[in-house]
Amino acid sequence: MKQNCHKTPKPADRGSILIAARNLKMAQSAHAYVRGNTAKFYEWLDGLGHGVLPDGPAAWICGDCHVGNLGPVANAHGHVEILIRDLDQTVIGNPAHDLVRLGLSLASAARGSDLPGLTTVRIIEQITEGYETAFDPDAPPPERPVAVKLAMRQALGRSWKHLARERIRDTKASIPLGKRFWPLSDAERAEIVALFAEPSLRRLVTSLKSRDDNAAVEVVDAAYWMKGCSSLGRLRLAVLLEVSNGGAAEQCLVDIKEAVQAAAPRSADARMPCDNAERVVEGARHLAPGLGERMRAERLLDRSVFVRELRPQDLKLEIGQLTQGEAMLSARYLAAVVGRAHARQMDPPTQRRWLAELHRNRTKSLDAPSWLWSAVVELVASHEAAYLDHCRRYATEAA
Repeated sequence: MKQNCHKTPKPADRGSILIAARNLKMAQSAHAYVRGNTAKFYEWLDGLGHGVLPDGPAAWICGDCHVGNLGPVANAHGHVEILIRDLDQTVIGNPAHDLVRLGLSLASAARGSDLPGLTTVRIIEQITEGYETAFDPDAPPPERPVAVKLAMRQALGRSWKHLARERIRDTKASIPLGKRFWPLSDAERAEIVALFAEPSLRRLVTSLKSRDDNAAVEVVDAAYWMKGCSSLGRLRLAVLLEVSNGGAAEQCLVDIKEAVQAAAPRSADARMPCDNAERVVEGARHLAPGLGERMRAERLLDRSVFVRELRPQDLKLEIGQLTQGEAMLSARYLAAVVGRAHARQMDPPTQRRWLAELHRNRTKSLDAPSWLWSAVVELVASHEAAYLDHCRRYATEAA
C-alpha cells in the first residue's frame, strides 16, 4: 500500500487541526453554523416541555435533517433519486423533529439569501404542504427546484473519473496526501487490509455494478479523510480498492466512518440495534433503501464503523443564494422527500392519524401547524445569537 511522503499531520495531531477547521467553517455564515452545530438543536429539544411538539408516531428519522444531508443517491443497480444521504444521527423517534430541523435549515438559508421574513412564513407553509403530499397517493409530485435539477443532471452524467478527480484529485492508483488526506498509523493500515479480507466486505464490493462474486478485491491505498465538521474526533478513512472482474481490473473508493452514540432524542420504547454502526445501517434501510443496501456495519480498531462504496452519483445538495420562488420550491420538494421516508414506514391508519395531527393547530393567517412556526422562529433567533458569539470567540482566538 503506497504512502506518499508529504508533510501532513501525524495521527496524534489530527484533533487540533479538525477543531480549527470546524470553527472556521462554522464562522463563515449563519447557515453553515446551523449545519455544523447539531448539538444546539438537540439541546433545544431537550429543554422543551411536554406537548410543545406533537407526539408523532415512532419511526426511523434522520435526526439531523438539514438541507446538506439530502441529495442524489444511486442504489446498487445505478438508479438515482433524491434521498436522505447522511444517517449518523438516525434513531426511532418523533417525525416532528425532522420537520423542525428542516424548517430551521431552510429558514437559515433564506436569511442568508437576504430574503424577507414573509418568505420564511411561506417556506414553513410549503414544508407542511410538501410533507403532507407523501401521505396522499393521489397528490402530484412536487416540482423540482433548480438546485435539484442541476444536482440530478450532474449525478446522471458522472463516471468513476469524475469521482476520482473530485474526491482524490487523481485517477491513478494512489490517494495523494495533503490538505484532505492524511497518513495512517501502521495499526490503521494493517486493520484495513484485514477488514477487506473478510467475506462480508468482499460481498459488499462485488455486489455493486454486477461485479463477479468471485472477483479479487485488493487494498491499493488508504488514508485518513479530513471531511466536514462531523469528522471531528471520529475515525474517517478513504480506501482505494482494485477489483479484478473477469480479468479486467477496476478501481473503487470506499468510505469508512466511525459511528458514535446518537444525540438525537429517541422514542422511550424504541428497540434499535445497540451497536451504533448497525443502528445507522438499519436506519438507512428504512429511510433511504437505495443507500442502506450499499452499507455494512463492521468493527475497526475496536470501534464501530459503517462502510460504503462511494458512487459517482452520490452528491450533497448545495443550495446557495435563493430567490423567493426557489425557496418555495425547495421547501416543498425537500419536505416531500422527508415525508416519503417517514410514510413508507407507517401503515395506512397510522398515516391518517399523523396527517390529522398535522392538520390541527392552524390559524387563518398561517397554513401550517403553529408549533412548527413557533419552533422555527425560536430556533432561528437562538442560532443567530449563538452564531455571532461563535464568530466573536473565533476572532478573539485567531487574533
